[in-house]
Amino acid sequence: MNDTKVIKKLFLLFCTAWFGLFFSQESHSQYYELRNKYENMEENDAKAFLYIQPYINKAKKEKNYEKLVQGYKDGIFYAFLDEQKLKYADSMVWAANLSRDKDLLITAHIDKGVIYYYNYKKYQLALNEYLKAYEYSKNTRNEYLKYQNLYHIGVVKSYLGYYDEAAELFGKCLTHYREKSKSNLHPNEIYNNKRGYLNSLHQLIICYRHLGRNKEVDAAIEKGLSEVGNSNDYAQEKAYFLLSKGISEYRDKHYKLALSDLNQSLPSIVNSRDFARLSVNYFFIGKSYLGLKDTKRSFGYFKKIDSIFNKHQFLLPELRENYEILIDYSKKNKNQAQQLYYTSQLLKADSVMSKDFSYLSTKIHKDYDTKTLLDEKNKLQKINYLVTVVIILLIIWAIGLIMLFNKKQKKAKVIKQQYILLEEKFAKEQNISEAPIVAVEEKRTNLHERKVEELLRKLKLFEDKNGFIQKGLTISKLASQLGTNSSYLSQVINEHKGGNFNKYLSQLRINYITNLLFEDRKYLKYNIETLAKECGIASRQNFSDLFYEINGIRPTDFIKKRIQEIESKNN
Repeated sequence: MNDTKVIKKLFLLFCTAWFGLFFSQESHSQYYELRNKYENMEENDAKAFLYIQPYINKAKKEKNYEKLVQGYKDGIFYAFLDEQKLKYADSMVWAANLSRDKDLLITAHIDKGVIYYYNYKKYQLALNEYLKAYEYSKNTRNEYLKYQNLYHIGVVKSYLGYYDEAAELFGKCLTHYREKSKSNLHPNEIYNNKRGYLNSLHQLIICYRHLGRNKEVDAAIEKGLSEVGNSNDYAQEKAYFLLSKGISEYRDKHYKLALSDLNQSLPSIVNSRDFARLSVNYFFIGKSYLGLKDTKRSFGYFKKIDSIFNKHQFLLPELRENYEILIDYSKKNKNQAQQLYYTSQLLKADSVMSKDFSYLSTKIHKDYDTKTLLDEKNKLQKINYLVTVVIILLIIWAIGLIMLFNKKQKKAKVIKQQYILLEEKFAKEQNISEAPIVAVEEKRTNLHERKVEELLRKLKLFEDKNGFIQKGLTISKLASQLGTNSSYLSQVINEHKGGNFNKYLSQLRINYITNLLFEDRKYLKYNIETLAKECGIASRQNFSDLFYEINGIRPTDFIKKRIQEIESKNN
């Protein structure tokens, strides 16, 4: 009977588990079927929402936050309008927060940052999202997410002008992707890591160029071109390296070589729809033609940059010079209408850049409208002020060092004098015999002379046997040991030992330990706490204070001087 019940229970458990697994697989299969209907559609295709919305609704109903995050992520990819993309990015962050899964939170904040960066050009808002993702990524085991986020932080920092900080991040990404691209991973993973490596290298070149590290720029370009070779898989990356090479050749005034590489990179950059890099390409093609004195062609490219700015309301700070050139050209040709137009465009570009590139716009030297004699005068005044401040600080620092040195010298001199006095004191005590017991004046103590002499002999015996090193010794305990009372003992000590009981006991203890330090080298190796215990003093600080009060020198300084004296005698 019992066996039958057990079998029934096991059967029910098996059925429950089987049905749970079945329905779980069924649910998973439904998610897969829905995604399968739209995942091959083109980006920004709104038709995908016929299947995305049911996918999201199902995930919401089942409170499957991992699937919900994926649904909103798909919404970002297929939404046509930027406003819709941002809406789905917000929802993705909301769902990730509900999941409390750090990897999902990292993904959500990165994707929201990408929308701000690529779709809105709001770089500081993008950086805020990347930094949130970075906080979550500190303890993640997902290396892909960690370095994906570091890369995006680096890109935004580079655009904002934090080139040193950005270069440091790209350096870390470079090391990671290089190692992963050479490891035993799936071919798709190796490809993705290789692209991560090449893109990090390209971003590092941009940072180095702005920092004026030209040798490192040229070495990185050659490295990048050798890595991509002639592979079609990395055609876009090759175009970026050719663009960088063309810029370097322009820098070295090799204008024809620059034009060759810049034009070779142009088709891939156009196809990538990267209008920021396209503007840079046009600018250096124009500058190269200008270097060859081909003004007509050069200004054709400068005007293309103006067209891109009108379309996207976006201009890199380094391309501000484009409008300065156009204004100067219009001025020379006495074309006031064009001069006024390009001046208005420059002001508009400054306004746009000041919103998204506040850091860069204050850092870039605006040759067109800021080179005046007054500015040069102010710079010289600032330099002189800084030099004066530095000199004053150096003088204060030097005076401080001198004072510190003099203070140390003075202290050392005092310590040496006190040590000599202490050494002489103990040398005399070794040669002086014990003084006779002083007779008691009856008029002062009113004590019997023989009793006083007997108590003094007991105290002498107490001193000779080092009874004072007992821990926790009080006048009551000592009186009991000597066969008297504490009042009688206190009166005798006050009259014959030059002070009260505490002073008498402290003097005995410090004299005892000082004598040991003079006579036995092993005690010089003890720390202060051990020395205190050796003479019956419980507190390290109390021992140090009593030693100084009685001997006029700190125990640490005394030990140093004693060791120096022994070493000098041995030498």
